[in-house]
Amino acid sequence: MNVFVAGATGVLGRRLVAELAERGHEVIGLTRDDSGDELVRSRGGLPRRGDVLDRDSLRDACVDHGVDSGNGIDAVVHAATAIPTAQKPTADEWEQNGRVRREGARNLTAVAAEADADRFVQASVVWVARQPDGSAFDESADPHPDRTTRSALDAERIAREAGGATGGEESGFDSVILRCGFFYSHDSAHTRTFGEQLLAGKLPILGGGLLGRSDAELSLLHADDAATAFAAAVEGDAAGLYHVVDDEPVTTAKLLRSFAERLGASEPRRIPGWLAKYLAGEDTVRLLTNSMPTSAERFRRDFDWEPEHPTYREGLDAVVERWTADGTLAETPDGYEWRGAERSAIEA
Repeated sequence: MNVFVAGATGVLGRRLVAELAERGHEVIGLTRDDSGDELVRSRGGLPRRGDVLDRDSLRDACVDHGVDSGNGIDAVVHAATAIPTAQKPTADEWEQNGRVRREGARNLTAVAAEADADRFVQASVVWVARQPDGSAFDESADPHPDRTTRSALDAERIAREAGGATGGEESGFDSVILRCGFFYSHDSAHTRTFGEQLLAGKLPILGGGLLGRSDAELSLLHADDAATAFAAAVEGDAAGLYHVVDDEPVTTAKLLRSFAERLGASEPRRIPGWLAKYLAGEDTVRLLTNSMPTSAERFRRDFDWEPEHPTYREGLDAVVERWTADGTLAETPDGYEWRGAERSAIEA
């Protein structure tokens, strides 16, 4: 197949490019600069310059490539985001992420139709549909978006509607919407922040309620498993909305304690979310103190998919193993020491 991937240089995208290339597909990865070009090439893809907010550039990168190569485009993947990585993201940062999701979905579905693609795969997040009472939910549950996820729900709608009738004419492609669990991996900015702050004793367990004793259940997904899920969605025949998570929801408290244990860090203290919001912001507190337990049962059934990291245990083991191997963590007589910033400076 010939697959066009927007977001090809992100945590998910660069893995997806490599996964699809390893499966024998030709992958065109959207890039914006020389470093992005090299990243896509190194993973077996063909870089093409463009911006999801600029439809003409997407047309040049996707449709024209398909025409010039004579092979066309079989599938388009919208994995592009601009999720803030700051400790306390601003409204402007979330608005930019919203533009990438919404306008990106509009532009990419239009280009997919022009390219006569057969499939369109849209990335989303499971916590757009978490329930107010914290109960388990599935793909049939009513969504409850907030300012950080409303654009994800809008992008889902755009992808779903574009896969049906467009201006009275059939678009010609099936839409697959993958709501993913909270991503983590050795190269995720949020995972790296968690690791560094746990070692420094600066990352508390955020709990709900007045005293912070109420723990939220989170549904997670290792980025490696997200890539195999998206590749399966590209290759498969089924369409519609799916949740993609690992096999076991975990509380925020258990996750952070397990992470700290693997790092040899002291056990994180517990503080109430209402107090932490002044430092971390309401959005981060909401994410970590509101439950989102769900499962990937429907996706596993329809796409014969199994995660390599079935729970957070195997996933955290892989993260710490990778960090010790690449020098992000240095072993000292007193335990691990974070060298992530120093390593980044050397590589730059």
